Amino acid sequence: MGYPEGAALTDTIERAVSAERLGYHRFWVAEHHAVPGIASASPPVLLGALGAHTTTLRIGSGGVMLPHHQPLVVAEQFLMLDALYPDRVDLGVGRTLGFTAPVRRALRHGLDAPDTFPEDIEELREHLDGAAAVTARPVAARTIPIFVLATGRGLVVAARLGLPVVIGGPVLGSPSLSDALAAYRKDFRPSLRAPEPTVTVSLDVLVADTDAEARDLALPEAWAMARSRQTGEFGPLEPVATIRAQRWSNQLRDRVEAHVAQGAVGSPATVRSCLGRLVEATGAAEILAFTSTFDRDAQEASDAALRELLHD
Repeated sequence: MGYPEGAALTDTIERAVSAERLGYHRFWVAEHHAVPGIASASPPVLLGALGAHTTTLRIGSGGVMLPHHQPLVVAEQFLMLDALYPDRVDLGVGRTLGFTAPVRRALRHGLDAPDTFPEDIEELREHLDGAAAVTARPVAARTIPIFVLATGRGLVVAARLGLPVVIGGPVLGSPSLSDALAAYRKDFRPSLRAPEPTVTVSLDVLVADTDAEARDLALPEAWAMARSRQTGEFGPLEPVATIRAQRWSNQLRDRVEAHVAQGAVGSPATVRSCLGRLVEATGAAEILAFTSTFDRDAQEASDAALRELLHD
């Protein structure tokens, strides 16, 4: 809020450089179309810039939304990235459609369109591996990892195709999650990319000196999410003081509090405990931390604190 939209991209590059310096393993970016508060419509373009400014950090998509793209084009984009930044590129794929009906129409994809997600992943994999009727170029010198951003149906697809999964959002609070993960592991078919089932958990993570300070950091994102359910638009993040000065309905307050409660938000001790319980419950091999707030300095401090508490 108050900054040019392009600044979000240069800030993202700076954050990736900081993440590499702190010792993080991966840095992923997502795909969103025509969302006022998010300047990330093209993961491959942004990943090209991230790769150019880092040297060891794995860069990837969390994820590319396959319903909006032809598998061949996605394969070509990530093969190019892999050629430029060898053995550093991850391809996460999802099936989420556009945020609103006008966006879905602009993307030429309606809610009533057939679900071809499983077939699209298979076709994408064939293109990446040089096994399709058409050869995607540049031909890969190595296997590019594919991750499935999964809910219930995605877990079934990932198990059949032998791919690792990334789970997050409301599904983490679902009473059926344990059974769904057990089925994924039981039905998993080993593949070239994943000899065994692998689960990554994605959630909001914000660390501050105290729980109250961390909750303030989480407020801008939670407020934007809650407001989006009223307005249909996810707006730019606002300062905490501006948010608190606005009128809160009971419904809005409940939604904000519910959003904050879904994440790991608090002091280092609180976040360590929360993540420990989550890993124990899911058997996750990796945490994908989404840390978004208005204050960039506080965000950088949170990134550093999270890195420290994970490696105590």
